[in-house]
Amino acid sequence: MQAEEDAEFVGARVEAGLRAARFSSPPSSEEFAASIEPKNVPAVFRGVLNGSAASSRWDPLHGGLDYLLEKVGPDVAVEAMMSSTGHVFYGDLRSHERVSIPFSTFMHSCKSYLGGLNAADDSSKDKGIGEEPTCSEEMCSASLENSEQLYLAQVSILNTENKERCSLEVLKEDIQEPIFLKGRPFSSINFWMSRAHMRSSTHYDPHHNLLCVVAGCKKVTLWSPSASPFLYPMPVYGEASNHSCVSIEEPDYSSYTRAKYMKEYSERVVLNCGDALFIPEGWYHQVDSDDLTIAINFWWKSRIMTEMLEHMDAYYLRRILRSEDWWIQRWTK
Repeated sequence: MQAEEDAEFVGARVEAGLRAARFSSPPSSEEFAASIEPKNVPAVFRGVLNGSAASSRWDPLHGGLDYLLEKVGPDVAVEAMMSSTGHVFYGDLRSHERVSIPFSTFMHSCKSYLGGLNAADDSSKDKGIGEEPTCSEEMCSASLENSEQLYLAQVSILNTENKERCSLEVLKEDIQEPIFLKGRPFSSINFWMSRAHMRSSTHYDPHHNLLCVVAGCKKVTLWSPSASPFLYPMPVYGEASNHSCVSIEEPDYSSYTRAKYMKEYSERVVLNCGDALFIPEGWYHQVDSDDLTIAINFWWKSRIMTEMLEHMDAYYLRRILRSEDWWIQRWTK
């Protein structure tokens, strides 16, 4: 069952033209601009970060935690997400809060966790057990109890709208933008790190997104914007309007009857160290991160959002409302 959950997957109802493209090597900036970005369909690029400073210096399994500690320093505070629902981080504020913690504290916590995993691994080998390493009872109770629910999410390395929020700006020295994004006016570059396995809730972003795995592994489940009726997005004017109402671990099909078809309209891609995923604006995605996974992402405005003229808003809104009315009538019959 676990192997099935970890594997890539394409739902039976995903249209061929909406399936993520795969590239064994990064495209040129001209190819990306002409034939990938305009399609507004996800694309997987293998080995984008291979050989980069970030991938060689940040890897927790090869001294990366000590490097990050020294690079960032002991006095830098970052904003972390603290979940009240275990390893699942939902978008609504009732299930998590943002807390300020020293970056060094989080790194030391990760070092403690890694040490526990290594100790458990050595113990398993000594006993001749071929299973994956798990936490020892002492390590789990002492180290994990207070910090396994913390997640460094969207910590700014670059933010063109609010430079004061760039608590990890020093890490930009280790980041080389992928060649196919050359010339893109990024709105932000962000740092993401999970200490232990975690899951994000299903949501979409208002910008184009390139998610790059620096260390570890992420499994990303994708849905086209046209799958919205099955995902039950939260109210437009409410809290976390870009998130789905449907629980990813215990979906309530009695309340969200169409959600039983979610998997059929989804696609799962697996990103290993060095891989990148282009997630167009408006595409829903849900992310599972392995232990000690580090990623960065680049956000930039799509061409349509950049070129949208304010005096045309009323017209666009009427067109959208007509389309929405059609969807409502279709799915409420």
